[in-house]
Amino acid sequence: MTGLIRRLVERFVLPEARPAERERLSRLTERGREVPALVARGLSDADIAARLLLGETTVKTHLGRLLSKLGLRDRAHAVIFAYESGLVRAGA
Repeated sequence: MTGLIRRLVERFVLPEARPAERERLSRLTERGREVPALVARGLSDADIAARLLLGETTVKTHLGRLLSKLGLRDRAHAVIFAYESGLVRAGA
């Protein structure tokens, strides 16, 4: 399902970051930026854990804190945020 969301976002979200989203992005740590970027690229929690050398539970914790900190509803909303903030660029 994440692959479908990613393709929809790539097609319909403007390539430039929105100023409000960039401000929200500035509140995140480096790790806080890595996790949603990898989620937006369609990686599962297990894939993200392997790539970042973390436990899968730690990845879930990072994602949960990100959702809470930024007021995002779910994983799909995190993908949209990643594109709108410029964290991930369509086609990259």
